[in-house]
Amino acid sequence: MTITLFGAVGTLISFIIISLGAIKFIKKMNIGSLEIGDYLAIGAIFSATDSVCTLQVLNQDETPLLYSLVFGEGVVNDATSVVLFNAVQNFDLSHMSSSIALQLVGNFLYLFITSTVLGVAVGLLSAYIIKKLYFGRHSTDREVAIMILMAYFSYLLADLFYLSAILTVFFCGIVMSHYTWHNVTESSRITAKHAFATLSFVAEIFIFLYVGMDALDIEKWSVVSDSPGTSVWVSSILLGLVLVGRGAFVFPLSFLSNLTKKSPHEKIYLKQQVTIWWAGLMRGSVSMALAYNQFTKYGHTKLRGNSMMVTSTITVVLFSTVVFGLMTKPLVRLLLPTPKHLSIMVSSEPVTPKSFTVPLLTHGQDSEADLSSHSVPRPTSLRMLLSKPTHTVHHYWRKFDNAFMRPVFGGRGFVPYVPASPTDLSVHQWH
Repeated sequence: MTITLFGAVGTLISFIIISLGAIKFIKKMNIGSLEIGDYLAIGAIFSATDSVCTLQVLNQDETPLLYSLVFGEGVVNDATSVVLFNAVQNFDLSHMSSSIALQLVGNFLYLFITSTVLGVAVGLLSAYIIKKLYFGRHSTDREVAIMILMAYFSYLLADLFYLSAILTVFFCGIVMSHYTWHNVTESSRITAKHAFATLSFVAEIFIFLYVGMDALDIEKWSVVSDSPGTSVWVSSILLGLVLVGRGAFVFPLSFLSNLTKKSPHEKIYLKQQVTIWWAGLMRGSVSMALAYNQFTKYGHTKLRGNSMMVTSTITVVLFSTVVFGLMTKPLVRLLLPTPKHLSIMVSSEPVTPKSFTVPLLTHGQDSEADLSSHSVPRPTSLRMLLSKPTHTVHHYWRKFDNAFMRPVFGGRGFVPYVPASPTDLSVHQWH
């Protein structure tokens, strides 16, 4: 609930503040022919965060709640920003009125709900295919191929029906991690995890390489070279709006979230709030992609306003990534110092394919291949947050899930262990 509050409601608040700030400050600077739709698009562009830097520094075992909030809010934030951007693009906002505003809100809700339903449906279909159908069963290459192709299939369907593809893939991934992931063999899980991690890393690097090479495009910068001071001011205003828009929802929403929490371990304290606020200051690939989508329709080297916004977006992305990114580790270490015994335990733990999957396993339920061996104490994981049933919406969802969903679509505890290959079977029997 807190992740949705931060990711959806918080992004909406940040979108409103950045859009209104852009209209108030940038519009008066006469940088070019920008319309009201462009200023609303600026709000969506700079509402998309990139919290990868902070996630690399945070310790998942030490602060599981904070880690889950930063990670979950970052993903939901990206999806919400893209949906907002698509909703803004679908309307002619040159003559704004109350009916247009209501249609904009309705279009946003339509995109959000339909994209979510489509992602959930494709995720359930992938789980049912791997669990019930024969082809691909217990074959690592086929199981991994089915998971990758079904995830890509959800993206294609969303794009075909003009929905939010990133939101569809996001919810498809959630459903696949809850059902499909547990229907495949252990070697398929390790392979899929490494495959998706590698593809994600390559895509992220490609985006930043593209941004770096495009930043050296002299023709684009020559359009705004006659007023470098204006370009600096626009970038500074956008960066200031990012800071204000981020703080405008992190601290108030954290206060509201704490009012609903009874346990002190579930509350978000001030140092954690500052960390969450800082984690969302970086801007990355989503902001760049949306900026190019909005301001390069007619050629950013021809229109001064479009060129100014593209160059300002590049400046904000590079500045926030380099400066704020370099300051992230010292800040997190200052706010959340790591105990010495935990740092020694984490640093001494070997990094192997087996240990790579340990955080994905529920506390007290190790991998099937280790059931016959002696019990090894595992560090607490992110999923320990979900291991204690409480009489909330999540509690009743778990009851419904165990009674109806998992028997049909599979999941943890509902799929018998089958070795990945005859080699694994012989090794397992030898142990």
